[in-house]
Amino acid sequence: MSQNVFDLSQLKLKLTESLENISFDINKGIKTLNNDSYCVLGELKDLKDKFEEVETMAATFYLNNYLAPYTDKYLEISTCIQHLSHQRHGALIVIERKDQVDLFIRAGTSIGATLTQSLLESIFYPGNPLHDGAVLIRGDKIYSAANVLPLSGIGSGGKKLGTRHRAAIGLSEKCDALVLVVSEETGVISFAIEGSLFPMSVTSSMI
Repeated sequence: MSQNVFDLSQLKLKLTESLENISFDINKGIKTLNNDSYCVLGELKDLKDKFEEVETMAATFYLNNYLAPYTDKYLEISTCIQHLSHQRHGALIVIERKDQVDLFIRAGTSIGATLTQSLLESIFYPGNPLHDGAVLIRGDKIYSAANVLPLSGIGSGGKKLGTRHRAAIGLSEKCDALVLVVSEETGVISFAIEGSLFPMSVTSSMI
């Protein structure tokens, strides 16, 4: 069994246990409602925090599943986006899956190099002439950089989205590519797939 498969199985087990614990807490809260002298608001706040933690784990788990069949460089990609997040360096990374994305993007600069964490991170370093566009990853290679993606016209939960996030959603609306985004304003990592955007927290379980 590969290390990645082992890590995924452990993450799935932890996710299952967390959901079971939340289910137990919900049933416990329902029972305490019969006691009029007991306030459940504190428990509800704890449940909200637990749900957010589980959402992060679930996003990590499914991101692994979405990427694993199409690139062996998940560890390098994960390490890169965590570093970029900590430094608040904005990034937009397209991982091509079954659909070729050429018809949906305006091509940038050809790279054609084997993907490494340091090379991918350096592209998004502020001041690099390629950092404003999207990097396209095909298999285990950085195929090109400074690509321009189609912008989506939709919002997310009533919040105004930045150009990178709209571009990520826009491409994912047109093909099955997975698009990673790092916000330079907040450092938050998100990924877009099938027209939806999923925020993630930076956690050690991503590696």
